[in-house]
Amino acid sequence: MIKVDKKIVGYAVKRPAADEKGTKRDFKREGGGGKRAEVIRMHEKLERPEVLIGSTYKVKTPISDHAMYVTINDIILNEGTEYEKRRPFEIFINSKNLDHYQWIVALTRIISAVFRKGGDVTFLVEELKAVFDPRGGYWQPGGRFMPSIIAELGHVIEKHLVMIGLLVVPELDERQKQMLAQKRAEFEESKKQRDAFAKSDYPEGAQLCVKCSTAAVITMDGCMTCLNCGDSKCG
Repeated sequence: MIKVDKKIVGYAVKRPAADEKGTKRDFKREGGGGKRAEVIRMHEKLERPEVLIGSTYKVKTPISDHAMYVTINDIILNEGTEYEKRRPFEIFINSKNLDHYQWIVALTRIISAVFRKGGDVTFLVEELKAVFDPRGGYWQPGGRFMPSIIAELGHVIEKHLVMIGLLVVPELDERQKQMLAQKRAEFEESKKQRDAFAKSDYPEGAQLCVKCSTAAVITMDGCMTCLNCGDSKCG
């Protein structure tokens, strides 16, 4: 026993030497040994480099007057080796529209944290694309329906993950492509206009004649004349 005859002004917890060594974590590495390079995987302890490469995507929706600009920065792992990979590290969303400022900041921080965690981050795509706006979605140019702005952000992230090779979109085989081409041709053929009177022998832009009800009235010699029945305003 030790008798304390002075006032205690501070304390410290003495840890075993093994614990002190274990508190400092190094980058997670795999492989190594011999002439093989050590492989660094993506994880939350990986420090941000001074410079990151990234891509910016413009998102213009019909429900907002201002566009959103989505920037995704990537980190290069194992640069210069056979294990070199490009992985998403952080995301930023910028817009002049301040109506969505709070959820934009929260969403970017959460997504960036998931990116830095490492592992399979492709699940974010399906989670974001499954969000529906209770007020209704909108149509993109080209005919794709977007159920919400969040869903469109999911499509942007999907496009980026495909671009860097982290996500592979399954492609149709030749048999499926031929079947779709055949169905498209059948549909377009069935929708063609089959009106016997659709073809006109009169100039394009001719007006309707009030006498014979034929779109054959043109301006000739300064007078409106019907090329079908000969009716003329000039007599």
